[in-house]
Amino acid sequence: MLFRPYSVSSRSASKISILKSCIQFRASISSLRVAWRKDPKLDQAIENDKQWRLSARVVREVLNEPGQVIPLRYLEKRRERLRLPIKIQTFLSRNPGLFDTYSDRIRPKSDPVPFIRPSRRLRQFLEDEKRVHLENEPLIVSKLCKLLMMSKNRVVSADKLVEVKREFGFPSDFLVNLVPRYPEYFRLAGAPGEGKSYLELVSWNSDYAKSVIELRAEEESRLTGIKIRPSFNWKLPPGFFIKKEMREWVRDWVEIPYISPYDDVSHLEQSSREMEKRNVGVFHEMLSLSIYKRIPVPVLGKFCDDYRFSNAFTSVFTRHSGIFYMSLKGGIQTAILREAYKGEQLIDRDPLIEIKDKFIELLAEGHKQRTEQLKLQRKMIEKDMELMTRKTETN
Repeated sequence: MLFRPYSVSSRSASKISILKSCIQFRASISSLRVAWRKDPKLDQAIENDKQWRLSARVVREVLNEPGQVIPLRYLEKRRERLRLPIKIQTFLSRNPGLFDTYSDRIRPKSDPVPFIRPSRRLRQFLEDEKRVHLENEPLIVSKLCKLLMMSKNRVVSADKLVEVKREFGFPSDFLVNLVPRYPEYFRLAGAPGEGKSYLELVSWNSDYAKSVIELRAEEESRLTGIKIRPSFNWKLPPGFFIKKEMREWVRDWVEIPYISPYDDVSHLEQSSREMEKRNVGVFHEMLSLSIYKRIPVPVLGKFCDDYRFSNAFTSVFTRHSGIFYMSLKGGIQTAILREAYKGEQLIDRDPLIEIKDKFIELLAEGHKQRTEQLKLQRKMIEKDMELMTRKTETN
């Protein structure tokens, strides 16, 4: 015979089957598109925080100045960068509890100009902030360890961590004061701020190597006496629908065993279903560790290399719209963890959120003070008008 019949061994057949499966998965993932739909309630959750975040930006700007004082006109010039839509003087009059105004010279022989500095109330808030950070230091340490434990090489750029400190509730000086106190967990290499510094995990703590989803499954198993498999809460809000083929894909995807974000996945292909499952788990865990259970997508994008995210990672948030919501509020994409909210209210409250509550109380005191001042001014005007009317009638 010139030609021998070609037979496929069982091992080769298995490889071909796996290859076909991978190709089909790539095709199915690339062809599956979920239309973005607005969720007004979750958008409102972001809108509700707009005012205090704006005030917090102005406060941080002043606190970062030498001596924590700044000429009023200098702060006015930075208004565009601070995204402040009103003049600084108007902002101060609307928030009288934040700063004190006084006169001083910029140079020895120059004329005095208005300066601002933190008020007594603001300084009290800063003391409360320190207290909350100190009381929750074990939580902060565990968050920092978890972020390193999920990373590719247990190492993350220190500068990147500084950029996300507010998302996770880290103190401003955590690299200087907190990290050195825990040499059993952290090693800082390089000088922060120069772009070549890294925070490295020194030792692995198995107590931290459990995700929110795994802990939830363990708790449910304990309460019911039935072994519960770790799984995502995949639920769309009322009025949201996805196409039949997408529902079938999601159903099959949900059945894939959960992969902990703390597991070693160096053996997984980037385009595999398992890697998709793992990436969703990492995003879920990162959002769960954040204070407000939401993080701007551009911030997450800075960690692509550290956590092995693909360049097209943003599609995860729309493809898994029963787990996440992608808000476009404020002209920026923000990934939100659906299960952490009921309507527009955050129900999964991080202990560090007490800092925000204290700051809102500070703003409320200032607003109350302003309201009382306005009432007093109106009464004085009314009194003056009455006197003028009497004089006119008398004449």
